[in-house]
Amino acid sequence: MSNIRIPNGNQRIEKMMERAEADCAQAFARVDAIEKTNTRRVISAFQEHRVSLRHFSGTTGYGYDDIGRDTLSRLFRDALGAEDAVVRPQITCGTHALAICLYAVLRPGDEMLAAAGKPYDTLEEVIGLTGTSGQGSLKDFGIGYRQAELTPEGKLDMRAIFDQMTPQVKLVLIQRSRGYAWRPSLSVGEINDAIDAIHAVRPDICVMVDNCYGEFTDAQEPRADIMAGSLIKNPGGGIAPTGGYVAGKKEFVEKAVCRLNAPGIGGEVGSYSAGYQSFYQGLFLAPHTVAQALKSAILAARAFQLAGFDVNPAYDAPRNDIIQAIGLRSPERLIRFIQAIQMCSPVDSEALPEPWDMPGYQNKVIMAAGTFVAGASIELSADAPIREPYAAYLQGALTYQHGRMALEGALSLLADEGLLEEVAESR
Repeated sequence: MSNIRIPNGNQRIEKMMERAEADCAQAFARVDAIEKTNTRRVISAFQEHRVSLRHFSGTTGYGYDDIGRDTLSRLFRDALGAEDAVVRPQITCGTHALAICLYAVLRPGDEMLAAAGKPYDTLEEVIGLTGTSGQGSLKDFGIGYRQAELTPEGKLDMRAIFDQMTPQVKLVLIQRSRGYAWRPSLSVGEINDAIDAIHAVRPDICVMVDNCYGEFTDAQEPRADIMAGSLIKNPGGGIAPTGGYVAGKKEFVEKAVCRLNAPGIGGEVGSYSAGYQSFYQGLFLAPHTVAQALKSAILAARAFQLAGFDVNPAYDAPRNDIIQAIGLRSPERLIRFIQAIQMCSPVDSEALPEPWDMPGYQNKVIMAAGTFVAGASIELSADAPIREPYAAYLQGALTYQHGRMALEGALSLLADEGLLEEVAESR
């Protein structure tokens, strides 16, 4: 626990924040236009399915004919532009949703191909790249793994992907977000072009997209055969208390829901006694909440660039997820930045995060998450593995003003402790 409070009144930092905010005006306008498009699509889905108070009620037992559950899935289907979708509170996290998809599609003797380099850390044990054998990884079931690296520019390398597409490859995984990698996130256009190219050569292959952190950052979503995400990230709008979704082509979504429940039962069962209002309201808020997070990320990029740090992406670059990477160059600076974000949180601001061996990760991780929903990445949070290049991965903010305040506080703390590089006034 800590009684430290973020310093304020640093005129140099205040001036830098004002300049950064002014520089971001055009980027903010692009975000506003995307929010407008996505809000219209979500509202249209609500109206098309005649959402009313009766859809918010909980159910118990088997949950047969649960109108709230089933309508929520249809709303996500339409909001994501998919053929079908399943949304369940019982999906515990993004990794769980992704694992459901992998196990639904792949069979012993098959291979999967990661088309965007090594997947996010928490999938490594699911695949069997790390961890103890015998725990039910894909490797334990005789499912092989292949990997195609991105180009030096961080783009999908279609030649490398085709070179790895053996007859045994039955699923190609494309990770939209950067994860813990210093690379650009992939655009919807780039992903869709890759999907079309893969299907032109191998129409039998299922192309899966890890859509975590990407929903509603663009005016459209990937045309994946199957994709998945977490409701405590973008599509839950900061309101959903738990849950995840799988969306895509009907045949693959049906396989996924059979994996989630059981063959022969599929999506016909599954109750939730707490009720569904927060999930509906979260989806309604999602386009706006994501826009607030994007603006906070854009401001972070410009402010820390002015302070002399490397950032990825740049403040004026296209946004394909809510994550902002900030290269802090040393473990000490990285840890203090993460701690500063925690200090600026509305919840648990007195806590002082320290690096620890977090389940599913291969390095010690430090994580700031002073959130109303525990660990919700759509709320202002920051985390990082303690490894080079000592980059912090900032995401979320339910309100832009909270994001701005926290960024100013973090810069002020680094400056007051002598950890801030000289401000590059000429930038």
